[in-house]
Amino acid sequence: MRGVVVAAMLAWALCHAGAASAHAALVSVTPRDGSLLTVAPTSVQLRFNEAVTAGAVNLVDAEGKVRGDATVKAAGPAIEVTVPASLPNGTSVVSYRVISQDGHPVAGSVTFSVGAATAARRPEATNTATAILIWLTRVALYVGLFAGVGGAFFVAWIARERVASRILSAILAAGIAAAALSVGLQGLDVLGLPLSALVSAAPWQIAMGTSLGPSLLIAIAAMALGLVALRGGITHPARALSALALASSGLALAASGHAATAPPQALTRPAVFLHAVAVAFWLGALLPLALLLARAKGQVLPIVGRFSSVAMAVVAVLVASGLALAVVQLERLSALVDTSYGLILSVKLVLVAVLLALAALNRFRLTPRLQCDGGAAKPLLRSIAAECGLAIAILLAVAGWRFTPPPRSLVPEAPLAIHIHTDKAMFQVLIAPGRVGSDDFVLQLMDGEGTLLKAKEATMTVSLPSVGIEGIERPATLGADAFWHVSNVPLSAPGRWHIRIDALVTDFQKITLEDDFDITGQ
Repeated sequence: MRGVVVAAMLAWALCHAGAASAHAALVSVTPRDGSLLTVAPTSVQLRFNEAVTAGAVNLVDAEGKVRGDATVKAAGPAIEVTVPASLPNGTSVVSYRVISQDGHPVAGSVTFSVGAATAARRPEATNTATAILIWLTRVALYVGLFAGVGGAFFVAWIARERVASRILSAILAAGIAAAALSVGLQGLDVLGLPLSALVSAAPWQIAMGTSLGPSLLIAIAAMALGLVALRGGITHPARALSALALASSGLALAASGHAATAPPQALTRPAVFLHAVAVAFWLGALLPLALLLARAKGQVLPIVGRFSSVAMAVVAVLVASGLALAVVQLERLSALVDTSYGLILSVKLVLVAVLLALAALNRFRLTPRLQCDGGAAKPLLRSIAAECGLAIAILLAVAGWRFTPPPRSLVPEAPLAIHIHTDKAMFQVLIAPGRVGSDDFVLQLMDGEGTLLKAKEATMTVSLPSVGIEGIERPATLGADAFWHVSNVPLSAPGRWHIRIDALVTDFQKITLEDDFDITGQ
């Protein structure tokens, strides 16, 4: 078991190796996404909530041409795209594919228009064929790490005899192939390239520069160790290799991914490590146990007994670590139903609950019956077969997390900010979400020196003269935060709106400030 201890120490060291934070999210764009400008900007600046690595970042002009004369500079959390002077009028698109610190690609696009808005096509985040292959290889990788590596450990330490070696070897070989292919697919996703580009060096090189690259290499090493352990028979070296393989499977998943890179990493990385090892121990036992149950009662009983004596503790670790990670990732209970990540987690929790119920049935009813009645092997075999089916369903579901950032990393869109300044007063206005629809306004009223203005009442009027929308007047309400609030204002059309704020300071003094702001329909 020394290999487990060594790998556990490596996992603990890994969790202190850097300050990687969350799944990258775009927090601001200059000029603002959807802006209508009179002249083209000199550059477009994208700022994320963490440092990112630029993959494919392109400027597509209003004529649909990818501008090769637009240069891209990346520094920490910021990416700057220079805009060439020859940019034609109309709507241009800046599409980006960047790599967050958890190793996952993040893709999106922003637009700005010069002179007038025209039709613009935002590119897809991920090619459909590539996405399907990424999902399938992720499932195969999980099966290799959990069923394959866990099975090799079960054969060496629990069964103590060669069983299911050929099937387990095939699972491990498929897992190694899937892990290797995942490197290239990751690169295709980051660069936005078609599947035909898989034979080129670029996708492989950029993928190995992400945190997913080392993670997949560790996974390949874990499965290779499992293969060697299976071929080594029931010997002390083979047992040591299987233990190291089991620990390495946990280390592979703790090296990258949404959960492992979530703060606080002193909790999340060890939790991922323990969760992965516990899953591999449990799922790896199912196939060999099913095959062993076809044997005579006297041969299988000691093996079932040895597995049952450890399984309860392993399940406790699995549940505790899984719940800890779920709490960190979700942050709020409602995210279970109102986010894609939460819906996948909800499906997983239901399936795991059924799986735990079957495990309890096996442990407390079917295993004792097997000790008393050899004919009870068939019910136990059927139950384990059901566990196998549920385990596959769980892996199919959680592979979808590759495409869904966790709720903790979702950054709310920054509100539209307007600053109106005269010698007598300055008003700061925040409009959320700042798009066509029902918007909320927050008004911070200050005097000319920046001191909070104590107004008796405030009124806001917005209009869109270009399309004939006359003034929509709303009284503002003073909130506990000392700001004035106007809720549910209908900004029904895109364009350049006009805002007027009237602040009644005394019965005889009123301050009025006016300005324009752009609202987009995107």
